Amino acid sequence: MEMDMEILIAKSTGFCFGVKRAIKEAEKTAEEKGSHIYTLGPIIHNPQVVGRLEEKGIYTKNSLDDIDGGTIIIRSHGVKVEEFIAAGQKGLDIVDATCPFVKKAQDLVSRLTAEGYTVVVAGKREHPEVKGLVSYGSRDLWVAETPDDLRGMKRCPKIGIVAQTTLAMKKLETIVNFCLSLASEIKVFNTICNATSIRQEECADLAGHVDVMVVVGGRNSSNTMRLTEICSAVLDRTHHVETADELKAQWFKDCMRVGVTSGASTPDWIIREVVEKIAKIGPK
Repeated sequence: MEMDMEILIAKSTGFCFGVKRAIKEAEKTAEEKGSHIYTLGPIIHNPQVVGRLEEKGIYTKNSLDDIDGGTIIIRSHGVKVEEFIAAGQKGLDIVDATCPFVKKAQDLVSRLTAEGYTVVVAGKREHPEVKGLVSYGSRDLWVAETPDDLRGMKRCPKIGIVAQTTLAMKKLETIVNFCLSLASEIKVFNTICNATSIRQEECADLAGHVDVMVVVGGRNSSNTMRLTEICSAVLDRTHHVETADELKAQWFKDCMRVGVTSGASTPDWIIREVVEKIAKIGPK
């Protein structure tokens, strides 16, 4: 007799606090302003959500040069300080939807710089959040995803370390350990979002108790990619999808237990569609 396939969903799925706040601000702005509403870069790293916001009249622009007037929503990842200033100088109505945890990290970079620390931002250089953090520091600021990125760094009186909010804790730890021999004084601010850490711990645990793991989220989402890396290290049969359409029946051959987790910018409706399709596929 064929048995049903069990689907286990991680407790921490769907939007995180910062993303919920950004989407709420965007929808409120659409209701109040009606038109000429833009975000500088995607408001969150989920193409499906960005597409839905476009239907409400909120459009993504990659440069302030492409915005002549109206309202600009500062995305959850934040923007460079010079972009924030330029938006005001252009006379744009600014709605700041920067995640409060990102805002705190920005303030710390600015404070450490003012206090004379050589600042190290632990994170991915090309990530928009990190680009914003860097803009709050000085020219001698360092960005490091691994200790190798700090090989040319010389000994200095004091180092201040701030982390990208979605960085894996182990990466922050390796960077801090490397910096210990480079300064007499080190200040470390663990600015990794607590929700990020919990999500990473949950997915690693879940991956150890299932046959197949499915991670749901945008391919441009750093925290979703990190969840995929974490699950893959535990379970080879880990798959990353943006939508239910990407699921393949052969993934679930001889599978009785499936784990599902999601990135912090993945809406509940996409997760629900993925779970429903897995249930229809059933054990093979």
